[in-house]
Amino acid sequence: MSLMLEETRNAPERIRGQLQRNAPLLAALGERLRLAEPAAAVTVARGSSDHAASYFAYLCMKRKGIPVASLPPSLTTLAKAPWRLTGQLALAVSQSGQSPDLVAMQQSLAAAGARTIALVNTPQSPLGAASDSEIPLYAGEEKSVAATKSYLATLSAMAQLIGHWQEDRLLLTALDELPGRLSEALATDWSPAIEALLHADKMMVIGRGAGLAVAQEAALKFKETCAIQAESFSGAEVRHGPMALIGPGYPVLVFAPPGPEQAGLLELTEWLKSVGAQVVLASDKSVVQRNLTLVDAGHEALQPLSVIQSFYQMVAGLAEARGSDPDRPRHLNKVTCTL
Repeated sequence: MSLMLEETRNAPERIRGQLQRNAPLLAALGERLRLAEPAAAVTVARGSSDHAASYFAYLCMKRKGIPVASLPPSLTTLAKAPWRLTGQLALAVSQSGQSPDLVAMQQSLAAAGARTIALVNTPQSPLGAASDSEIPLYAGEEKSVAATKSYLATLSAMAQLIGHWQEDRLLLTALDELPGRLSEALATDWSPAIEALLHADKMMVIGRGAGLAVAQEAALKFKETCAIQAESFSGAEVRHGPMALIGPGYPVLVFAPPGPEQAGLLELTEWLKSVGAQVVLASDKSVVQRNLTLVDAGHEALQPLSVIQSFYQMVAGLAEARGSDPDRPRHLNKVTCTL
């Protein structure tokens, strides 16, 4: 068994422990945010962590009604931007918490008046030290270069933060049940995707809403572990320029979990099929035309976690079926340090 597969299968139990251990911390942090509501928020992250940040951004904008923007660290490290962030929230996300550009960015945002939070998987990291509050991910050591359980743990920590910030008992109750739902997601058979994508060299991954974050993450994992040139798009944006790429046999993976975005994604799926695309549709049991079954995560905000849990297990198998080692993607290192 690859480390990637072992680690993604370990995610439900890691998240169970994380939710229990972080509950007091995030309840207190949520109260502080309610007492002094930020006017806006920014995120600082790279790679899989940046995809997770887009999940937080969507939930925060949808539920709190404040704008959230992802900031390129080079605006601090190279451009020396004159930040002014009084009354705003800065959320930095990193597994290692060591990348110098993220640390420098967080320090400059704090100096500009932002309240700073770091989500990190490595305790006492430089990024955590540069932030007002540190939220541990408790994913445990992740040895595979391709992150899995740390990404899932980042999403669950973000959802728990939002739940306590809003005092949303429905979301917090669904989070209590999430580890069991993720274990169900691991038990689903996604082998049809391995068969469909075994010889692919390029493809699209489509999601929408909070689900775009996991479409972005899936596209990255196709690149990292399978050397497939995969690109992610919103189900709304793909109707513009990217449509020109799609022709007979072009592979497209569509994530369409339950929620307000599902109807549009299913309509898009039918159009893709009509022009000859090789569509692999992941949806819940109510959708008879699905190719892959999604487990209901128990709450609209948590559906992306169920999607990516099943996906990670599939893509690790796809990499091995294609003769690749998912634990050792070429040219990549576990920790990347940039400025």
